Amino acid sequence: MKYLLSIICAVILFTGCNYLDMVPENDIETIETIFERRNNAEEWWKGLHGQMARLFSNIATNTSIVGTDEFVACEYMRNRGWDAFKIPEGQQMSQSPYGATWRTSYIIIRNCNTFLENIDNVYNMEDWEKQQWKADVWALKAFIYFELVRRYGPIALVPENIAADADIKQLQLPRQHVDTCFKEIVRLLDAAVEHVPVGNARSNDDIHAFCKESVCALKARVLLYAASPLFNGNMFYSDFKGKNGEPLFSAEYDREKWRLAAEAADEAVRVCEENGRTLYGGQASKATELLNKMDDIENIMYSSYSNPEYLFECKQQSSLWFDKWIMPRLVNDPDNYSDQLCGAILPSMKMVEIYYTEHGLPIDADNTWNYAGRYQMGTESSGLYKDVVPLNTQVLQLHLRREPRFYASIAGDRLYWQRGVNTSSKNYNQLVEAYKGEKWGTSFDIISSNDYQNINGYWLKKHTFSKWSTKTYMSNLTSSGFTIPLIRLAEVYMIQAEAWNEYLDKPDSRVYDPLDKVRERAGVPKVVSAWKSYSKAPGKVDTKEGMREIIRQENNIEFAFEGHRYWNVRRWKIAHELLNEKQYGWNVLGESARVFYNNFNGPVVVFSKCKFTAPRDYLDPIDAEEILISSMVQNPGW
Repeated sequence: MKYLLSIICAVILFTGCNYLDMVPENDIETIETIFERRNNAEEWWKGLHGQMARLFSNIATNTSIVGTDEFVACEYMRNRGWDAFKIPEGQQMSQSPYGATWRTSYIIIRNCNTFLENIDNVYNMEDWEKQQWKADVWALKAFIYFELVRRYGPIALVPENIAADADIKQLQLPRQHVDTCFKEIVRLLDAAVEHVPVGNARSNDDIHAFCKESVCALKARVLLYAASPLFNGNMFYSDFKGKNGEPLFSAEYDREKWRLAAEAADEAVRVCEENGRTLYGGQASKATELLNKMDDIENIMYSSYSNPEYLFECKQQSSLWFDKWIMPRLVNDPDNYSDQLCGAILPSMKMVEIYYTEHGLPIDADNTWNYAGRYQMGTESSGLYKDVVPLNTQVLQLHLRREPRFYASIAGDRLYWQRGVNTSSKNYNQLVEAYKGEKWGTSFDIISSNDYQNINGYWLKKHTFSKWSTKTYMSNLTSSGFTIPLIRLAEVYMIQAEAWNEYLDKPDSRVYDPLDKVRERAGVPKVVSAWKSYSKAPGKVDTKEGMREIIRQENNIEFAFEGHRYWNVRRWKIAHELLNEKQYGWNVLGESARVFYNNFNGPVVVFSKCKFTAPRDYLDPIDAEEILISSMVQNPGW
């Protein structure tokens, strides 16, 4: 009776607050007594955020991080019991679904309602502070609702808690039309924005909470999803009905939803920029412009409630640092070997190729870039690439003349990776040498299923910190206090560009300008200039369809490996076109360039079990036991 237990027993299951530790001997703490005093109410409030953070920052169960085609992993890593690895293999199921958030989300919602129903009873708080905390919890409830909707589609709305002794029929809440769900989320955010402070007005005690910038940004994201093909005129679900035959999706496309999203993004940008929010950037201490841009991009991923680009963030789960799984072990390099690192979750070849050239264009669209010869060897002589690419050395053409985000995010053979702060006696800028037997290469004679192993010849630099050496990485990380971004300012600019492009008949400055802000920080030319000057199709930027493709690729690059692609390919309704493809890489058992690079004939298959079934896999299944007891309808195909 999972859903009913969520409704009835959430207070008992709520782990964010340990009230029993505060109860006098032979006394009983109740909801009423908890909400008598500010300290107890504050612990409940912060506990809501803590439980939300545990739900979405756990990379082993948050399917959006490694659950798409951005990563490949060795068999040993896949067999570690991570739910997320089962999703791209098509192993999702309705019996105990992988990555399920349904029950825990409704526990949080019930505890939000408990807070809202009782906070006014606290005697030692001023009314303005009660209102501010309530507004934050409205926003938090909206955030949880949204996370449910993008996973499950139509959900049950719980405006107020139902008594534990209510009739069973009252507890069996129906699923609401998906448009109704989006409207309720927006209603909560509109109520919240009037009372939450701006970000720089928060104290250290409430730095975890929503602010005006994050509420406005979340509203823009919610309306973007409401306008997107998965939820706007989706014929896949034209016959999806509730238990009483009521429709849960609208088959009719509504263009006006894009206007609402665009205007919400405009408002979010206004609020952000007026309150000092900026894209992280401006590094100028490095030797070259490329190195400075790479440093900017690296630091996008780091904050301790201190990054001006982070609009909403939460503490990382320290027991599951992502860095541990992506950083190389370097078993052939005693000076840098660390048994705490695994190097087994790897950027896919698809992502390696999705990054732009130096001109800010796809590698197959730049008329100055050798696309046909990308799997051949070449050399770089320009000092612009010093300490990024070894000069006058044989390097794969695919790795040459790429944009700063590529070099800041991808570690490939014969590219440099800064792994510590250089001193007068030691240079920590390591050359990645990936052939078998080399420092970065495998020591196995086969592709093993018994240990962590790199299976495609690439490592992920994004999410890692170049100021720390490989050997000391985990000890430094454990004491870092880093957060993860749930909403970045760059996303709001991308929402502006996408929403206006879909609403307008022809793109104009409302599309180009926000996109160019993201591109400028990335160190690539403005979009119109790039396509008009260097591309094989200069007219692409003049059309809605052309800009749609450009915006989507920009999204995939800017938010690569952050969990966005998982949701984007679903809301764009193109997942079935992309997620059934084999994964490729290099022959990591090769001891020379020729063998490693498959005789320069292109990459080899490293994983072939990718499976996405449409329309079934566009929405997650609700646990079958939940369906049986709650009498809800199941999602189509499950």
